[in-house]
Amino acid sequence: MTSLERLVHMVNQIATNLATDADPVTATAEHIQLFWDPRMKKMILESNRDGLSPIASAAIDRLAEAHAAA
Repeated sequence: MTSLERLVHMVNQIATNLATDADPVTATAEHIQLFWDPRMKKMILESNRDGLSPIASAAIDRLAEAHAAA
C-alpha cells in the first residue's frame, strides 16, 4: 500500500466514523485540518480523489477551497 493509498483509507475511515454527524463533510474536513500533518494534507489535496467516498471527497474539496482562498 502506498502512502497515498493509506491516506485515502484514513480519510474514508474518518468520513465513515463521522457520517452520523449533523454535517459529516464539515466534520471530516475539520478533523483533517486539525489533526493531520501538513505533509499529509498536501498529499491528499494534490491527489485526484480516486477511491474517496462521497463524504471524504467533498471534505477534501472543501479543504482545497479553503487553502486556495488563504
